[in-house]
Amino acid sequence: MVPVIVGVLLGWAARIGLTLPEGPLTELVTVVFTAAYYALGRWIESRWPAVGRWWLAAGLTKRQPDYDLAA
Repeated sequence: MVPVIVGVLLGWAARIGLTLPEGPLTELVTVVFTAAYYALGRWIESRWPAVGRWWLAAGLTKRQPDYDLAA
């Protein structure tokens, strides 16, 4: 979800000051920025796994989840 949001925001930012036609080109820019953001994140995570774990756990508790199976 985050790569899509970042891709959309970067796509909108790229349109500021540029005269891009609405529609397919805007969608293409959004897809390219989304893919680039995702690829960069995956590359960083493969290079430095601790960074990937930190991104995944940012703001979450370190406790194991406790599932109530009786419900």
